[in-house]
Amino acid sequence: MTIHNISRIAVIGAGLMGHGIAQEFASAGYHVHLHDVTDEQLQTARTQIEKNLDVFAENAIIEKENIPSTLQRIQTTTELTTVAENADFVIEAVTENLPLKQQIFEELDTICPPHTILASNTTALMPSQIGVNAKRKDQILNTHYFNPPYLIPLVELIRSPDTSDETVETTFELLTDIGKTPAIIEKEVLGFVGPRLQAALIREAFAIVERGIASAETVDLVVRNSFGRRLSVAGPFEVFELAGWDLVLAAFEELYKDLNSSDDLNPLLRQMVESGKLGVKSKEGFYEWTDEKVQALRDKMNQALIQQAKDV
Repeated sequence: MTIHNISRIAVIGAGLMGHGIAQEFASAGYHVHLHDVTDEQLQTARTQIEKNLDVFAENAIIEKENIPSTLQRIQTTTELTTVAENADFVIEAVTENLPLKQQIFEELDTICPPHTILASNTTALMPSQIGVNAKRKDQILNTHYFNPPYLIPLVELIRSPDTSDETVETTFELLTDIGKTPAIIEKEVLGFVGPRLQAALIREAFAIVERGIASAETVDLVVRNSFGRRLSVAGPFEVFELAGWDLVLAAFEELYKDLNSSDDLNPLLRQMVESGKLGVKSKEGFYEWTDEKVQALRDKMNQALIQQAKDV
């Protein structure tokens, strides 16, 4: 299959990630069927998509007159068969529940046309796990978006041992066509690349706080105002190639011995959860959260990402 054979996209799950994925495909001119289990969730998704497009228009990323046609290209339904029976490419974006994903892929395998590629937006589960009950294993892979999907360009493409080169190439071309930056992960592994790197960072961050080296606020301050800025324009290998691996070796030879390397979750993390300090959802974590503070942080992050999108 080539990208020219793909015109109908199906997105299963209209929540946090699904509505943004549908929005991007529709903005690029594709017809999208968006599925969820309730009409209420689908209406919420459509409302959020319209808000997102309005913000894009206000920031001159899209033309305001194009918003109605984009919305018209998104059809919503609670009927899985309606979504899948004519789809060329399906992205599943439901909750991180392996049995649920396996069930959905088994149903999609039966409903979809033989040529249809089935992709999952899972954060950590492997495509061989998700598609275990499906027959078209060569046409299954993961497309891991980052939140918010309509502002973060990267999508990790994770192949299983059974995924064909044609499936990977077609997906790569399709995502490139809608303006994404796909990254092919050649070997399936829990957490892929992005989540594994984030997990390593937060493990050391928790260790620093737990050992009393610095507060959570200070850790955030350091990251935001130092290497966090560099990482928005250059990756870790690029940054350290500039420095030279001889200097890196000398600097890290002793430091590595003192870094956290535990294969268990940090006790401070467990303590936070057990005490109900979950962050924004409980209004308390390392920070105290009000609705105003939450919205201010989200607005700040979104505006920075929008500016980056305009600068590309």
